[in-house]
Parts: sequence; structure tokens; C-alpha cells
Amino acid sequence: MALASRFRRVFTEPYTLRSQFASLRLNSTLTSPKLFISGLSRETSDEQFKEAFNPFGRIVEAKIIRDRATGRSKGFGFVTYTSIEEAEKAREEMNAKFLHGWAIFVDPAKPR
Repeated sequence: MALASRFRRVFTEPYTLRSQFASLRLNSTLTSPKLFISGLSRETSDEQFKEAFNPFGRIVEAKIIRDRATGRSKGFGFVTYTSIEEAEKAREEMNAKFLHGWAIFVDPAKPR
């Protein structure tokens, strides 16, 4: 009995920890109106990117990061809103959604 419960704990604890960390990631509050968006399709244009995030508030800047040599998208970008509340709304609505066939992830942008 004790051996079976130990095996069960070994196999179940990492999953509960992982789900707890995932909820912490989503529940952290923003300190800046700038968001980091990863998982973008290489075919997504700057205009399409901005249009996707436009319904959530007034955008100051929406930029896809591109390779200097080739000009191709690196698959991530940044969106800056006028307020933290708008950024939080966009984060809640767009995180883990599909944009042009790819699942995107929205996180707070970290300072350089």
C-alpha cells in the first residue's frame, strides 16, 4: 500500500506543480503596458499583427521583430498600449489563441 501511494505521488506531483506554475504565470499582474508576443507565424505582417491586437485598446506601437540580414520575422513581437488595463485585457483575450494558424502566447515584456 505504502509503495503504491509513493509511486502515485511521484507521478502526480510534477503535474500539479506544473499546473500551479502555469496559473501563477497567468495571474501575475502587469507593471508595464508593453506585451511580448511569441509563436507568431513568419507570414504575419505588421498590419495584420496590429489589427489582431487593436480591439483591446489604443495601441502606441505594434512591432514584429525581424532578422537584420534576411528581413524575415523571428516569430515574436511587442505591443505597447496606452494603459496597463488595456494590456491586461489583451493578454487575457489573446493568450494561447490562434493567429494565422499558429498558437501565440502573450506575456509581460521584460526590460532589456
